[in-house]
Amino acid sequence: MSGHAVPGGHTVTTALRVRLRHAGRTGRRRLETYLIVAAQAGLAATLAWLAARELLGNQDPTFAPAEAVGVIAAALGNRARRTVELVVGVLLGIFVGDTLVEILGTGPWQTGVIVFLSAAVAAAARGTGALMTQAGGTAVLVATVTPTSPDLEWSRTANATVGGAIGLLVVLVLAPLNPMRTVRRVADPTLNLFAREMTASAEALARADARAAQEILHRMRAAKPQLERLSEAVTAAEEVVRLPPVRWRRRRTLAAYGRAVEHMDRAFRNSQAMVRRIGTTLRDEEPVPADLPAAVERLGEAVRMLHREFLAAREPVQTRERVLSAVREAGEACRQDIGFSGTIVVAQLRTVANDMLRATGVSSNEARRMVRRAAAG
Repeated sequence: MSGHAVPGGHTVTTALRVRLRHAGRTGRRRLETYLIVAAQAGLAATLAWLAARELLGNQDPTFAPAEAVGVIAAALGNRARRTVELVVGVLLGIFVGDTLVEILGTGPWQTGVIVFLSAAVAAAARGTGALMTQAGGTAVLVATVTPTSPDLEWSRTANATVGGAIGLLVVLVLAPLNPMRTVRRVADPTLNLFAREMTASAEALARADARAAQEILHRMRAAKPQLERLSEAVTAAEEVVRLPPVRWRRRRTLAAYGRAVEHMDRAFRNSQAMVRRIGTTLRDEEPVPADLPAAVERLGEAVRMLHREFLAAREPVQTRERVLSAVREAGEACRQDIGFSGTIVVAQLRTVANDMLRATGVSSNEARRMVRRAAAG
């Protein structure tokens, strides 16, 4: 029996191939990061054990490598803050554990009580989940692994402090992740997704496809955590470039990214409101001037350009030009035959444009002035 071509089959195959390639690249990047973090953990554990055993003379340096690895586990985000939480959690676990072991002794039910009370004390101190987990985990070690001698309380505390310091030294100075590579791993898929959804929104407008607009909105809502991870990645990278002089040349680029992340997050949220109104425009079958999808597409170009200019440490002049071009085209659409929801799409596009200009380093007043001038044509 002869085969028949399936309509749209080539498009489906191409989309699947693109998704598989993207998944493969993402998987490789994730594996590279995990391998580096694993190497950091091994190095930190070794150095912490040696420091506790050889420098402090502790014959049982259990807590030093454990704390060092705990710091490495905070691989992305505010390492300094998390390190303090981890160290405080260990010290709390040691204090509560040692005190209760003297009173209750050791055994299965004693271990449960000790862990419960350690975590409860951390919770009462309004600690985070990391602090509570570390306090409880340390209490387990105190109750089950280490000798129950009051003379070891100081050595355990010293071990934990040294381990945390060495973990921080490894991730920030001795073997840090490449800050720009770390940011790029998160920023590439995040900003590409933002730009891609703006392009898809423009296509939905041009084709009058209300269902496609609704699907875009669902995807954008699901992608919100990616922007949060970008903020964490930039914060972690900024910590890395503070100490090693060899990384100082990246400070300017990362500072620009750091300032932009907040405004990009706002632009992403406001663009969701714009896409929602695009769907309303299409469901109500309002007229859509050609300039309106062109303006939305220009926003997508601006997102891509912003990422490229930041990574190249260039002033984002071209990004601003594309943003203002989007505002001008939206203004042209507004002066043509356009419905009520269409005018709201234009207003929301101007809000997103303002956020984008702020992300490029433009002040609030200057961004509003630039948008008003571009909108007036």
